[in-house]
Amino acid sequence: MSEISSTTANADLPIYGSLGMTFMEFPVVSDLSASDAEVIVAGVPFDLATSGRSGARFGPQGVRQASSQLIWEGARWPWSFALDDHLKVADSGNVLFKHGEPQTMVDNLQGHISAILDAGKSSLTFGGDHFITLPVLRAYAKKHGPLALIHFDAHTDTYSGGTKYDHGTLFHHAVEEGLLDTEHSIQIGIRTAYDVEGYPFEVLDAAWVGDHGPQGILERIHARVGDKKTYVSFDIDGLDPAFAPGTGTPVAGGMNMDCALKVIRGLQGLNLVGMDVVEVAPAYDHAEITSLAGATLALEYLYVRAANKMAANN
Repeated sequence: MSEISSTTANADLPIYGSLGMTFMEFPVVSDLSASDAEVIVAGVPFDLATSGRSGARFGPQGVRQASSQLIWEGARWPWSFALDDHLKVADSGNVLFKHGEPQTMVDNLQGHISAILDAGKSSLTFGGDHFITLPVLRAYAKKHGPLALIHFDAHTDTYSGGTKYDHGTLFHHAVEEGLLDTEHSIQIGIRTAYDVEGYPFEVLDAAWVGDHGPQGILERIHARVGDKKTYVSFDIDGLDPAFAPGTGTPVAGGMNMDCALKVIRGLQGLNLVGMDVVEVAPAYDHAEITSLAGATLALEYLYVRAANKMAANN
């Protein structure tokens, strides 16, 4: 039998899995147990669960590339310290899976996050569409039990009528699987329809957010979450399309970037265990502003983690 031609499609090839640059030029890590990093960055170039425009598979690449605009500051404004002096971060590259076979992404991502957690570290994950959060939460719940959730989005993603792989159903499944402590979870910036009666989460819709601003939002977050172990999920379409046009399902009337950054900074003192930034789709972006927004939100989260660590050590 003749050998298969090298031009034949190979589902094992990581078409979107290769790593160009790391986030913030953090070191690459392959051996988690040997690394002194406390937070591990992971990219998930997956968008097969989208209902709107695809393209979020290029989100990890876009966010990492945009982070080059943030590297030059030693102590980033408005913080009074340099991140590297107080928090060790490394980039594990992208989770690999067989393109066209979503379950391989689910299995490989959950396994990767579990390996990060079992090594005594936490994750910062870049999507990819929002479905990637479900396997991440499964790994976290296996390690920590049900988590409090702080979720920024235009959509609730709690819809029950979707398919098995659907970025609009992930929090429905997360609740059904017992991954979340719904009594201590909150969704922020919602501006699409959902069934209000019997709804499991507290919701601060976009109109409420616009009327009450960062201080009001943070008061509700801290009151709701308390001291529970908390996961943060930021769908970039939680921002108004003026600040984040590069996404698959943009919805007008969202938060501005100043408000979002003030809220992320105000998460200091909470028991934060992980974060993801999802739904960045660079093909619809202009001048990298959406990718830059995603990178900036992720970096602010890392500063919050560093500030929490410093406070705990004092």
